[in-house]
Amino acid sequence: MIIGLVEKLKKDFGIVFKNPALLDEAFTHASYANEHPREHLKYYERIEFLGDAVMQLCVSEYLFVRYPMLPEGKLSRLRAAMVCEDSFSKFAKECNFDEYIRLGKGEEKANARQRPSLLCDIFESFVGALYQDQGKEAIDKFIAQVVFPKLDMGWFDHLLDHKTELQEYLQKNGNVDIEYDEVMDKGPEHDKQYTMAVSVNGKVSGTGTGHSKKAAEQAAANDALKKINKR
Repeated sequence: MIIGLVEKLKKDFGIVFKNPALLDEAFTHASYANEHPREHLKYYERIEFLGDAVMQLCVSEYLFVRYPMLPEGKLSRLRAAMVCEDSFSKFAKECNFDEYIRLGKGEEKANARQRPSLLCDIFESFVGALYQDQGKEAIDKFIAQVVFPKLDMGWFDHLLDHKTELQEYLQKNGNVDIEYDEVMDKGPEHDKQYTMAVSVNGKVSGTGTGHSKKAAEQAAANDALKKINKR
């Protein structure tokens, strides 16, 4: 059992595995298993396959609900940016998963622990292990802590432009006055959070928060779009 990882998961995410063997499997590389044949260890590749599919589903479901007016093509591009090697490797590093991978000596010398492709695989295998151990609800809770906040932090702003979407919708029948105003900001300088409001012809239509004014404006526009969609 990877004791340090067990303690970290409990402390940081409130996760306690019912079957710790799944966690061992998820963080074991084939090179380590090959160097310890007497232990008959399983390694992460099969469980990674499951984790990849689970992430596709959970992220798709979240984006579908969060962005009710975003067309299929944009949803697909956004999901592809979130469910990819670059993003997953960053999530794995943020969770410090790189510290707990069990590697063979050769892979360790080759600095495989920092290899983006391996970090991506380990993130997926962890998700697969958690899904097997506790089901989809546990995955939703975990990625709500690790993955989805990155949307508010602006990681994927280059794929989302709710402000333009809102403007095009509101002005399809003529010009309207759209303004964004800062409502408040809070937090220390290194972790400031802004709240912005979008007004249409002088009436507040949506509010949103983000770690930059631009991200908060996008969130406010998205809030306005959601309200329009419910009418």
